[in-house]
Amino acid sequence: MTEKTLHLAVALDGLGWHPAAWRLSRADATALLTARYWNTLAGEAERGALDLLTIEDSLGLQTSGPDGPDGRLDQVRGRLDAVQIAARLAPLTRHIGLIPTTSTTHTEPFHVSSAVATLDHVSGGRAGWRPRVSATHAEAGHFGRRDIPPLDLSRLDEPETVQLVGDLFAEAGDAVEVVRRLWDSWQDDAVIRDVPTGRFVDRERLHYIDFTGQWFSVKGPTIVPRSPQGQPVVAALAHSSVPYAFAARHADIVFVTPVDTEHVAAIVAEVRAAEETVGRTDAPLRVLADLVVLLDETPTLARRRRTRLDELHGEEFTSDAATFAGTPGQLADLLADWHRAGVDGFRLRPAVLPNDLTAITRVVVPALRDRGLFRAGYPGGTLRDLLGLPRPASRYAVAATA
Repeated sequence: MTEKTLHLAVALDGLGWHPAAWRLSRADATALLTARYWNTLAGEAERGALDLLTIEDSLGLQTSGPDGPDGRLDQVRGRLDAVQIAARLAPLTRHIGLIPTTSTTHTEPFHVSSAVATLDHVSGGRAGWRPRVSATHAEAGHFGRRDIPPLDLSRLDEPETVQLVGDLFAEAGDAVEVVRRLWDSWQDDAVIRDVPTGRFVDRERLHYIDFTGQWFSVKGPTIVPRSPQGQPVVAALAHSSVPYAFAARHADIVFVTPVDTEHVAAIVAEVRAAEETVGRTDAPLRVLADLVVLLDETPTLARRRRTRLDELHGEEFTSDAATFAGTPGQLADLLADWHRAGVDGFRLRPAVLPNDLTAITRVVVPALRDRGLFRAGYPGGTLRDLLGLPRPASRYAVAATA
């Protein structure tokens, strides 16, 4: 092969990323609340040998507004818990990575660490976690422990908003640090199961993390023994300098949102600069570009599908990520161009599920293989192995032997 093969992921959300997806989906509108639906999606993604899938989640109902319910009755509202979905998928899949999303703003890191480490155990080393901040007044209202002022999109550059965003990401950084320390708090060989002496664990190989910060005070250790990957994969979605720095400090994968080839190169340069600024010593971030995809047999048919979805939605669909409408072959060409521009791979967001996911796995993936850009199957191993990330030793084990 003349080019390095790319990583390929799929982002699953409801019946698709277009707000009107449920109107044209092959799946019944009630299917997204069933295990069978999610099993089918995961099986299809694994059929295409995709590296991983992510599962969206939020602490508030879906909305088209910046903060709180929008009153619309013509769009999907309601979802299942992402971590619980991933746990359901773990025993029914064999190779694909499973990365649920949780909020760092209103969720205790001790709970997250236990849930994701458990997912890593039951999946045989295929778990990940996408932390996200909850910046809305509506979500804060569900918990009553803090007040977050309503978000005004016209005042994002004002000092109060900049401070709020900075604080939320600083809190998220501490949350990830706590989770990672808890994942390390059991050494790999802490469970000894020594029947003659009656010792199940070696207490010297369990460690207090003793973390004290502005938002959290956590003693540890965790209740879950160290998982197959040691550190499950952490992924972050980033659009600008603050989340780029967050990803550079705390993540293994960063999902970015370029609009064209030139923008790809600029974003990758900014991510690498952020890594240098924060003094990153871990393996370089795997940079995956997000793209909403709407596929059909011809460009005309794809445009018609998009037009029809927008008509049902009542306006043109826009997203934080660029939207591609065209043929699978055209998409494969675009992915090849962006890959050459510097991204390590892609997280595709199907506009309609399962329709566009099936097009990705059964047509786009073979087209990428024909171009020498994607592997023919799974090589085996953990999600870290698949992504080319080393398995880190427990920081406490390293400290004990230093």
